[in-house]
Amino acid sequence: MTEWKRTYYCGKLRPEDVGVTVCLNGWVHRWRNHGGVLFIDLRDSTGLVQVVFHPENNKDLFEQAETLRNENVIAVRGRLEKRPAETVNPNLPTGEVEVIAQELVILNKAKTPPLQIDDRITVDEALRLRYRYLDLRRPEMQKYLAVRHRVAKLTRDFLDQKGFLEIETPMLTRSTPEGARDFLAPSRLSPGKFYALPQSPQLFKQVLMVAGVDKYFQIARCFRDEDLRADRQPEFTQIDLEMAFVDREEIFALMEELVQVLFKELTGFESVRPFPRLSYHEAVRRFGTDKPDTRFAMELTDFSDLVKETEFSIFRQVVAGGGSVIGITAPGCGNYSRRELDELPRLAADFGARGLVYFALTGEGIKSPVAKFFTPGQLTAICERAQAREGDLIMMVADETEKAREILGGLRLEFGRRLQLIPEGRHDFLWVIDFPLFELNKETRRIESMHNPFAAPLPEDRAFLESEPLRVRGDAYDLVLDGVELGSGSIRMHQRELQEKVFAILGISPEEAREKFGFLLNAFDYGAPPHGGIALGMDRLVTILTGAESMRDVIAFPKTAAGACLLTGAPAEVEPAQLQELSLVSLADRDLIVVKKRKNET
Repeated sequence: MTEWKRTYYCGKLRPEDVGVTVCLNGWVHRWRNHGGVLFIDLRDSTGLVQVVFHPENNKDLFEQAETLRNENVIAVRGRLEKRPAETVNPNLPTGEVEVIAQELVILNKAKTPPLQIDDRITVDEALRLRYRYLDLRRPEMQKYLAVRHRVAKLTRDFLDQKGFLEIETPMLTRSTPEGARDFLAPSRLSPGKFYALPQSPQLFKQVLMVAGVDKYFQIARCFRDEDLRADRQPEFTQIDLEMAFVDREEIFALMEELVQVLFKELTGFESVRPFPRLSYHEAVRRFGTDKPDTRFAMELTDFSDLVKETEFSIFRQVVAGGGSVIGITAPGCGNYSRRELDELPRLAADFGARGLVYFALTGEGIKSPVAKFFTPGQLTAICERAQAREGDLIMMVADETEKAREILGGLRLEFGRRLQLIPEGRHDFLWVIDFPLFELNKETRRIESMHNPFAAPLPEDRAFLESEPLRVRGDAYDLVLDGVELGSGSIRMHQRELQEKVFAILGISPEEAREKFGFLLNAFDYGAPPHGGIALGMDRLVTILTGAESMRDVIAFPKTAAGACLLTGAPAEVEPAQLQELSLVSLADRDLIVVKKRKNET
């Protein structure tokens, strides 16, 4: 076989191609020897096709094919024919055809893989990440990569049609306080000084607005050195944009159209516009979180006024101390067994509760270990407030208001899943608006930004900036999808005096402001237009679009929960000479490192 380059892709062959001679390249997915006939499932990035080797056609070719094993890389030339009716595979796009092999070239042999290239196989994630090049061969993972590509392509096309310019911003910049720790890169040419990898393109995109760029976007790589969770990575991608001379209504309309296009093209789901809106305070009051899943009801209920004078001392004391008694009603759970009821406080403890009180509405009346502390009238009022009926279960938590809401928000989601209240195939988009501009750090007692230090205060709240800063709401907004924060943005401050006032409230001195943000403040002196923007988390978006179990599945080379790359072994030690070049160790330290290294090697 002198020419082995492919003429067709495996997964693209169809009955209308029958009769042509094809040359295919790919990996041996599996092989079977049935009665002296060898069947090979050949796989490439487009899918599988069956290749058949008949000994009577070519004995030497058949014997060569018998040496094949899974994941060998081969080239096959042969004639495409229809499968016999009884062997058609309706579950395979190429299931009506097969290739009758005429020539074979083994391009590369493979060891037995440590994991099977099959979507049906459950594999330890650490093993998958260590052998990511094998894991990515699985059809499911190939699909995730393709969807990610489509998201980027559709986004670029959409924003291009809307007049946006794609502009790259620096990856090596300076460290600025944006809410998380920076990844730092030492400068060899400026000893003792460091670059920071960007947590976001925030400052540069604002400068672009001052520079007269009307509409900017970037599919931006960002970095944050923070504790990781299932939905976080130290390096991540966001669809970042900024517009001049806009208000949030224009940004909302644009983003609603963009995500509608993405979901319709990639999943067939068509959302209804405009998206609903909730203020931050209403979202937290009703759902216990600023990113509520609104696909099911089961909202939080405040019982504080009804229980503040009961004989149940815990409720009385919490309410008297300024806290709240808040609950949710779980439909159909009033018939829980004693074991299931006893489990409830332990479940609540997983969300930070110090205790939980329940009232089960049964056919025999209200059952609760604390029912004796309530009068019949108080119990009736509680049930009416909860809109509970026979067979329902009321669960209550007493704590600081914010903490109680957070706990009940977690319990709400848990019972939403347990009771299968979330409709399959449905997506709910929601704008959460009017976030507080500031929040009080309970540990340091310092005022901090809730969103970022560049979000503008709502015009009607500016009068309270100096006198009651915690009362001020920001012109900030989050796009929430199915209980996940999909994007975050704000209308920015564009006047130097206002930005400096906010810095002062945050405890940033004029000297520090000039040192870290001087280039932005100076830009404001030369005619900064009103501007605003948003950034969508692309990794989270693709995870939802594909239905992947983990965000790590939709990133080609993700990090573990500990921030490690199991494929390359990063982070890793570097040679002492490199540290010396970067002025990170003295000569004595370097020699000490070398001595220790030699001892370890021996």
